[in-house]
Amino acid sequence: MKQFIYLTTLLMLLSMPLHAEQKQTLGPWDVHYLAFNATFLTPEIARSYGIERSRFTAIINVSVLDKQDQAAQQVTVEGNARNLLGQNRPLSFKRVQDGDAIYYFAPLTIRNEDLWRFQITIRQGNEQQQLRFEQTFYVD
Repeated sequence: MKQFIYLTTLLMLLSMPLHAEQKQTLGPWDVHYLAFNATFLTPEIARSYGIERSRFTAIINVSVLDKQDQAAQQVTVEGNARNLLGQNRPLSFKRVQDGDAIYYFAPLTIRNEDLWRFQITIRQGNEQQQLRFEQTFYVD
């Protein structure tokens, strides 16, 4: 589990020059998000989380923190991705908890130079927020 956290942190740091900080403050939360090719995962990590490690698979990773105390939040995460051809793909998020950290990740089948627009709904009790972003993926 800790390897996933370290890998996610590393990937966020590596992507910052291209995308700046991938965080949005939505209502009471700081929502951190990252979309990356599954080939960045080691085979052991991919196997432990049941992720297909393929150059045609992207991983969407979301973590939700309370913006006051930065505590990880247990929420419901649902969403979809839409490409430029209008193809809509539902995202099925899986929750992973490692100590106090909670991550939600979903796979997405991609092709080279695919631009995907993401609309992700985050819910907790009566609170609901929308995370929107887009990303182009490249197949190695």
